[in-house]
Amino acid sequence: MAIPRKLIYLTALIATLVQAQFALAQPPANRPPPEPPLPLLFKESWKPTPTPAAVLMSQDMVASANLLVTVYGPIAPDLNSANGEPHIWTGMCSPACGVTLKLKDSYADLSGKAHITWNSRTSGFHQIRPMIKLADGTTLVGDLADENTFEYRLVDFYLGTVHWLVLDTDTLTTKGLLLPEVDLSRVDEVGFVDLTPGSGHGFGGYSALGSIEVYGKAVPR
Repeated sequence: MAIPRKLIYLTALIATLVQAQFALAQPPANRPPPEPPLPLLFKESWKPTPTPAAVLMSQDMVASANLLVTVYGPIAPDLNSANGEPHIWTGMCSPACGVTLKLKDSYADLSGKAHITWNSRTSGFHQIRPMIKLADGTTLVGDLADENTFEYRLVDFYLGTVHWLVLDTDTLTTKGLLLPEVDLSRVDEVGFVDLTPGSGHGFGGYSALGSIEVYGKAVPR
């Protein structure tokens, strides 16, 4: 007895569908597991100011006992708590200023998917840019420009997507051209710089940075 052609076609279709469902249920062969997220290397939220008035940014205002701060520029930025949380404020800086942090006992490996999350706000045309100092002493500033005049906001970015210029720490001016590549596996300091002079008190022009979180790996010094 001949099997109807339609029945043969239907049987083949069912078999194909079953095989497809079985294949979808199987884990992909030889696919490496996803990389785990990088750990939090450090977080700094600064100490509350002892009075409502602002104080100059210094080591005394660093909350973490494992971190050292470096302030760049002839005039240090203020630390104040005007919005209820301590934040660095650059309104009095001239011609520019930057702040970096470093671990006392370790370099930071900020290669791969290392990233930074910071809480920031700006006024006027000011911009906050990432600033790093490598283990060999080279200081760099990134092309990522964070600006937001509306309200404080969390900004997260991968350092691997940032392009870098050499920064002269004496004058806080950039030098040369964008570097084709930068080895971020041994970073000594990491923080931010505002390359624009502050306009003084009020909303003319400043940048403000609250907490900062750095995700990466510790490398022994």
